[in-house]
Amino acid sequence: MTPLSTLEDDRTAALAAAGDAGRVDDAFLGRFDEQFPRLHRLFTQLYGGRDDGQDRLSELIALASTSWSRRPLELKVRDGARLDQPDWFTSERMLGGVCYVDRYAGNLAGIRDQIPYFRDLGLTYLHLMPLFDTPDGDNDGGYAVSSYRRVNPSLGSMEQLAELAAELRLAGISLVLDFVFNHTASNHEWAQKAVAGDPAFEDFYLIFDDREMPDAYEQTTREIFPDDHPGSFVQLEDGRWIWATFYRYQWDLNYANPAVFTAMAGEMLFLANQGVDILRMDAVAFIWKQLGTACESLPEAHLLLQAFNAVLAMAAPGVEFKSEAIVHPDEVIEYISADECRLSYNPLQMALTWEALATRDARLLQQALERRHSLPAGTAWVNYVRSHDDIGWTFADEDAAELGIEGGAHRRFLNAFYNGRHEDSFARGVPFQENPKTGDARVAGTTASLAGIEAGDPAGVDRVVLAHAIAMSTGGIPLLYLGDEVAQLNDPSYADDPARRDDTRWVHRGQRPRDRYFQRTDLETDAGRVFSRLTHLIAVRHQTPEFGGNDLVGFHVPKASVLGYQRPGTDGQVVLALANVGDEQVVVDPLTLSGFDRTARDIVHAVDIDLDEGLVLSPHGFAWLRVRAL
Repeated sequence: MTPLSTLEDDRTAALAAAGDAGRVDDAFLGRFDEQFPRLHRLFTQLYGGRDDGQDRLSELIALASTSWSRRPLELKVRDGARLDQPDWFTSERMLGGVCYVDRYAGNLAGIRDQIPYFRDLGLTYLHLMPLFDTPDGDNDGGYAVSSYRRVNPSLGSMEQLAELAAELRLAGISLVLDFVFNHTASNHEWAQKAVAGDPAFEDFYLIFDDREMPDAYEQTTREIFPDDHPGSFVQLEDGRWIWATFYRYQWDLNYANPAVFTAMAGEMLFLANQGVDILRMDAVAFIWKQLGTACESLPEAHLLLQAFNAVLAMAAPGVEFKSEAIVHPDEVIEYISADECRLSYNPLQMALTWEALATRDARLLQQALERRHSLPAGTAWVNYVRSHDDIGWTFADEDAAELGIEGGAHRRFLNAFYNGRHEDSFARGVPFQENPKTGDARVAGTTASLAGIEAGDPAGVDRVVLAHAIAMSTGGIPLLYLGDEVAQLNDPSYADDPARRDDTRWVHRGQRPRDRYFQRTDLETDAGRVFSRLTHLIAVRHQTPEFGGNDLVGFHVPKASVLGYQRPGTDGQVVLALANVGDEQVVVDPLTLSGFDRTARDIVHAVDIDLDEGLVLSPHGFAWLRVRAL
C-alpha cells in the first residue's frame, strides 16, 4: 500500500501502471498530461489520508488507458468532432425523447424499429430508461442495478445496445443512458461479496453491526421513501444494518473508499465504449456521507463528480454528463459546470410550470426564469414537462415568500390540486410517497392526465401545448416523454401488478398507446390535436436560432397570468415569448410593447403583427414574436 505523494511521483507511478496494462498512445498521453494534475488534486482532497491512495490512482489511470485503447475508432472520431464543437448540445435543433424500452417498444429491436419515427419527430437525443440487469420483482423501474455490463435479457444484449447506438448516430440521435452510481442492487456481485465478508469488498458499502451509527446518522438525514422503510438504513438477515437511501434493495456505495471510485469509473468507461453520448448521473446529491450532516450535496459530492469528469476527459472525451439533482434550486446549479455536469435537468422550471397552471398565476415561474435560469457558458438545461419520476415542488420557500406565498401551505395545495382532491381541479394525478408524519407528498401522472384531458376539461389540450411551448422556448434541450406527444393518459392497471402496485409512478409509465399513435393524424381526436400542434412547434423551433443556447431576458407584463421573456438574437432582434397561464383572455397593450419596433413576426403562425394594436393572448395561449428591440 502506498499513500499519495507529490504530483510528479504519482504521475510517474500512474504512467508506469498504464504502461504495464498496455500501450499508451500519444492521444491518451496528451489528455493525461492535461487532466492528471486535476485528478491528482481531487484524489488528494478525497483520499489523501489513505494508505492505498497512490495504488488506487495508478490503477485508475491504467484502467482509463486500457479503455481508450479499446474504444472503437468510430467513437474516437466522434470524440474529435465533439471536442471541435463542445457546445453541440446548445443548438436550437436539439430535441430530446425519453422512454422505457419495454413499455414503449418491447425490447431493443423494437426501439430500433422506431428510429424512422424518432427522426421524423425531430429527436436528436434519446434517453432509454435503465435497461441493465436487475433483480426480479421490485427494482425501482430499473434503478436497482445488478450489473452495469449486462442488459436485462428480456430487452436484448449489450451487443444489441452497441448496434442500436451506432444506428442512432447515423440518424443524428445521441444515446443517453443512466449511470446509477450512488447505489447498486442488493444482489449485485459487489454487494453479495461485501455481506459475505470478502476483504476486497467489505468496505464497498456502509454496514454496521448494531444501531449506534445508523441512529447517529439518522439524526440529520431525511426519509426519501417512507413507504418502503424509515430512515436511511435497512436491516440485513444477519441483524446488521446497511445504508439504503432509497429502497430497501438499493444499497448505497461507500465512496470514502477509493476502490469504489475506481470500480465505478470502470463501469462508466465500459458504457462509454458502447456508444453512449450522455450519461445521466443519477442521485448526484447523495453520493457522499458525513456524520452530522444531511448527507446531501456535500462538498465531496462535487469533488467526486469532478474526478469522474477528469477520467472521462482522458478516455472518452466526447461523452457528457447530465446531472439529476432534485434538491433546492441553489444546490441544483452547483452541479452545472464544465468541470462537473455540462447538462442538467431543470426541476424548478418543470415544477413551476405546473404551479402556474394550477394557480393561473405566472409570477413564481417568472421570478425563477429571471433569477435562476442563467448558466455558465458551455452548459445547458434539459427542460421537461414531466419525467418517469414524480413531481416534487422544489421551489425555494424564500422566493415564494417574496410573493406572499407560504411554502409549506402552497405545496399542500398543489398536491391536493394535482391529486384530484381540490374541488376546482382539472387534474387526475395520483399521490406518491405520502408521509403521514410530515404531510409531504409528490404527484404522479401523465401530462395529459395532469393537464385536464383525462377529466374532459376543454382547456386540457391547450395546457399540454402551452407547457411544452415553455419548455421549447426557454433555452437548453426540450425533452419529450414519449407518448405525451399523443396525449397518453394514466394507466391504472399498474395496481394489478404485484411488482408495481406499491409504486404509484407506474400510473404514468404505461405501455406505448398504440391507439393514440394511430389517431395522431386525426384532428378530431385529442391525440391528433396535441400531435399536430407539438410537431409544428418543433419545426418552428428548428428554424429559430434565437432558441439556441440559454440566454434569456425577462419581460414583464402587468398581468399576473402572463409569463414573458426574450430570447436574444443578432442585430438587435429578439424572439419575445408570451404565455397566458390563465383561464381568461388577456390583452397586452401597446404601451407594454413600446420597447420594440411596431411590426413583429408571429413565427408560430407565420404572420406579421402590428404592435400598435396590442396583442391578444387567448386562455392558455402563447405567442413567439420575432421583433427588433429599440
